[in-house]
Parts: sequence; C-alpha cells; structure tokens
Amino acid sequence: MSKILSNKSNLQILYEDNHIIIINKRSGDIVQGDKTGDAPLSDIVKAYIKDKYNKPGNVYLGVVHRLDRPTTGIVLFAKTSKALTRLNKMLVDKNINKTYWAIVKNKPEKEKNTLIHWLKKNPKNNKSSAFIKEKSDGKKAILHYELTKKLDNYYLLEVNLETGRHHQIRSQLASIGCPIKGDLKYGFDRSNKDGSISLHARQIDFIHPVSKEEINVTAPLPNDPIWNVCN
Repeated sequence: MSKILSNKSNLQILYEDNHIIIINKRSGDIVQGDKTGDAPLSDIVKAYIKDKYNKPGNVYLGVVHRLDRPTTGIVLFAKTSKALTRLNKMLVDKNINKTYWAIVKNKPEKEKNTLIHWLKKNPKNNKSSAFIKEKSDGKKAILHYELTKKLDNYYLLEVNLETGRHHQIRSQLASIGCPIKGDLKYGFDRSNKDGSISLHARQIDFIHPVSKEEINVTAPLPNDPIWNVCN
C-alpha cells in the first residue's frame, strides 16, 4: 500500500470528471495487476480517487484499454459502470480514436501506408508474430502510419489503429523493418536507459459516454532528449 501511496503523488491526470479519468502513463507502470505483483496503475488511480473524494469502502474503476508496460501515454479509465459499459461498446464500434507516436530505427519504404497483417501471439515469450497471409489462428490487424519527422538517427511515425491487438504496433512496424527504439523484443539492437520503448499514446478523441461532449486529450511527451525534439 505504501508503494501505491507514493506513486499516487506522481499521477499525471490529463482529464477527469464524474464518469471518466484519463492518465498519462509512465514507462514501467502496468495498467492492471500481473504476476510481478507490482502495484498496477488501476490501484494507484483508485487510491487517488478514494483520497481526493474521501470515499468509504471500495472505489469503482473500470479499465477501458491497456498499454504495454514499457509504453507511455494515454490510458482511459471509467469511474462508473455506466461509463464503462458505453465505452466498451464505443471501442468495439471503433468510436474511440487513439493516435500513437513511434520513434523507429529505419525509414519506412512508404512515407504513408496502411498495414494489414494477421497476428499470432506466443504466450511463452509474450510476443506476437505478424503474417502477410491470413492465418486461421491469427487475428487480423490493421494500422495506418505516416512519417512526420526525420530525426538525427531515427524517424517519427504517427500511427492510428483500426484494431487493438496484442503488441500490434510493435510487431507490425517491426515486420516492415522499422522496429521501435528500445524495443529489444521486436528487433531493436539496444534498450533505452530507462527500460522504456519509444512508443507514446499521444492523443485520444471520442464523444463522452454520458454528457455527449466531444473529448480531445493530448498527452505531453516523456521528458527525454529524443522526445524533446519531436514537439
């Protein structure tokens, strides 16, 4: 519990109302509990809500979507069951738009393209393999990317997902020879010093599930020299 309380003070809240809360996740934070036993972001947000609003008993918090542990950026949570039910349906209906920024090793062959693969997850090494041809046991994965900036030794891509698959951006970009900086699992040659990978959930746009207002939230980039030149 002390770890949760210490992390609570480091929460970067991008948006909050009675029904939803949007957090800028740090690299290394896990969204939900796993076998490591580390305090998940969901518990840290619950502790924040309990403390801020002096709530007795258990705090409700619904996890709408996840981000990989070494990834940074936007994570959306529901503070009410009504919001969670509606947001889950919006995700299925593709009514929540998420934009990612990825710093990659090589320049893609096409500066703007749509990638379609079939992803097959291997639970043993927690890795997804991308196949061009349809696989009966694979899941169809679609993303759109655009090269937005040439950095000194890398390239900045803006990525929009049509599907949400396990390690989708990481595996699909690696399959076209563009592994994400720091992503040893998918072919980058060395890790980032802080253990992160240079993939950031940059923006989210959707209609509020209860108030019906338009929500547009952008997550500040990590404070890191390579990200600092991307603004």
